[in-house]
Amino acid sequence: MPATTYRYLTSRPGVRGGRTIVDGTRIGVHDVVGLLQNGESVETLVARCFPDLTRAQVYECLAYYEDHRGEIDLLVAQQLAPNSP
Repeated sequence: MPATTYRYLTSRPGVRGGRTIVDGTRIGVHDVVGLLQNGESVETLVARCFPDLTRAQVYECLAYYEDHRGEIDLLVAQQLAPNSP
């Protein structure tokens, strides 16, 4: 399978633990996916939760999630766990 590139996503050592984030922000893909899994819609997410994100950025987070489901599910679970950092 060829490597996939994402226009709006990046990862940088030292930023959010090197996890994949929306470029130009500190918002992790797992942050976006976690909110969507817990009842937010794309529309409410960009209107209320992350007003600096575009719908295209949110949809690209979902595309990344489809390609890296195990990684993101683990990060979301860790984030929702009691006593998470």
